[in-house]
Amino acid sequence: MLFLFIKLKQLEPRVLPLGHPLTRAFVTHGGTNGLYEALFHGVPVVGIPLFGDQPDNLARLSRRGAAIVLNFNHMTVVDLEKALHAVINEPSFRSNMQYLSSLQREQPVAPLSTATFWLEFVMRHGGARHLRMASHDLYWFQYYSLDTGAALLLSMIAGLALCWAGLRYFLRCCRGQARRQKSD
Repeated sequence: MLFLFIKLKQLEPRVLPLGHPLTRAFVTHGGTNGLYEALFHGVPVVGIPLFGDQPDNLARLSRRGAAIVLNFNHMTVVDLEKALHAVINEPSFRSNMQYLSSLQREQPVAPLSTATFWLEFVMRHGGARHLRMASHDLYWFQYYSLDTGAALLLSMIAGLALCWAGLRYFLRCCRGQARRQKSD
């Protein structure tokens, strides 16, 4: 019974603090999901990128005047306070983020209409075989890239064998010269 409770607990909707009307700023590392949520709700960002795509994500928002980016290695508490103060009190950050939010929210067709169209399209055309992915037609060893792996493995083995043969030849030549010098 506890297992069922845990599963049901995981399915509860997540509380979205960025959607609260009193949220004024969002301090984030710049991950894609957090930025999409901030963008959707129009909340300006103070970003502290750490690695990966985070610096680029935050740089894009910063160029559009919707975020302030801090350097994790060189920032101080004073820098964070100044950035938060600027994002909260300067209206340009919120207005720029609201504009970006309106761009993101505007869609030419409602998502439900798009889903309905594609379901009806597939039903009308009997499964829409022309839309199937090409991977459905591959052999199993091609699908799992075993043919490519085998080619790479064989080339590595051939390379190692050539190195081994070259090393043996070099050592034989060196030993032969040493023996000739001893006999002279």
